[in-house]
Amino acid sequence: MAGFLIKRFLQAVFVVFVVTLTVSYAIRFTGDPALMLAQGAGSVTEADLVRIREGLGLNQPFLAQYADFITGMFRLDFGRSFMGGTPVSQLIASALPATMLLAFASLIVSIAISIPLGIRAAVARGKWADQTIRILSLVGLSFPNFWLAIMLVLLFSIVLKWLPPSGMDGFASFIMPALTMGIILTATNVRLVRTAMLETLQSQYIMVARAKGLSESKVLYKHALRNCAIPLITYFGLQFGGLLGGIVVVELVFNWPGMGTLAFDAVASRDYPVLQAVITVLSLMIVFVNLLVDIAYGLVDPRIRTE
Repeated sequence: MAGFLIKRFLQAVFVVFVVTLTVSYAIRFTGDPALMLAQGAGSVTEADLVRIREGLGLNQPFLAQYADFITGMFRLDFGRSFMGGTPVSQLIASALPATMLLAFASLIVSIAISIPLGIRAAVARGKWADQTIRILSLVGLSFPNFWLAIMLVLLFSIVLKWLPPSGMDGFASFIMPALTMGIILTATNVRLVRTAMLETLQSQYIMVARAKGLSESKVLYKHALRNCAIPLITYFGLQFGGLLGGIVVVELVFNWPGMGTLAFDAVASRDYPVLQAVITVLSLMIVFVNLLVDIAYGLVDPRIRTE
């Protein structure tokens, strides 16, 4: 187990290094932050821009700037934002919990809906219930997340006035963003659960369990679901990692103060330290989630733990 963890740690270090190096280099093609800072200052000369770049440390070679960033990262010091001078670590500490909570809530919504529906579709294979669930999942796959978010705002905030349209203020503000992402994820997860259960329900040990007189719920949820949990855990874990990095649109629609909104603002303002820090932290979180998925394999399937 120790060798496995060391191997995964080294892989994580390499992945984070490649991602941060690529982002740090690519963001410099978006434009000059000195021009953004000089906007509204009236007539600006080239000498003024040079002084601004020197103040931001942009006059140094790229590799020197990247080395400073990596060195600071090990001290949990990502520098200061170009726009306002706020410590980047403070911005991350404020935005990361909001994104984590929203991603976790979205995944819980999806799992709570997709597992019962997927099992029901597998048990009723070819019947009207199966056909209805498959059609609904196909319709769900066709919904763009921004369109669904806007429709939920129109229904629950504008028409019914039940929920706040934006912001993060209490439990009610979680409902629409979590539903938006949860419904989109459910459309895929239902089909995955159905496929995994169909293969498992045809196994001999399921027939033996039914022949012993076990209740159908125990057969489905204790035996069949547990034995097909490996691909489900893999996919759900990868989904959570994807949610951390791909929730930008939903955060923007609901004005959610998370990492996606922070990254979008950083790109728009060419704020190199903020965007580098956001990508680095999200990369670390995704790698960590994948590691937890691998560890969960051993908890679910003793054969993997023995190997």
